[in-house]
Amino acid sequence: MVRDDLFVTNSERLSRGISEGVANSILIKVNQIGTLTETFTTIEMAKRAGYTCVISHRSGETEDTTLADIAVAVNAGQIKTGAPARTDRVAKYNQFRIPMVLRSRLY
Repeated sequence: MVRDDLFVTNSERLSRGISEGVANSILIKVNQIGTLTETFTTIEMAKRAGYTCVISHRSGETEDTTLADIAVAVNAGQIKTGAPARTDRVAKYNQFRIPMVLRSRLY
């Protein structure tokens, strides 16, 4: 079960949720907690607890691909950004070519 408003990308709230067993996944909104360090701390805590992480967009997104880059960097495996019907969303989905290129260079 993915939790959003219960955790709000906050490691203290996530810690409590982990101990109470209220979910097994967290929705990560990169600009919700305040800093990238806090965001990465929350992601690391979630992964150590066996949670999956879904990296999510916020309202008013732009064509900036940082969100997708972070999803790739933390190996999130999932992103929530909507249907690829607008340029801001397509730009993010296009970034998922990065792991494919990196994998092809390994062989």
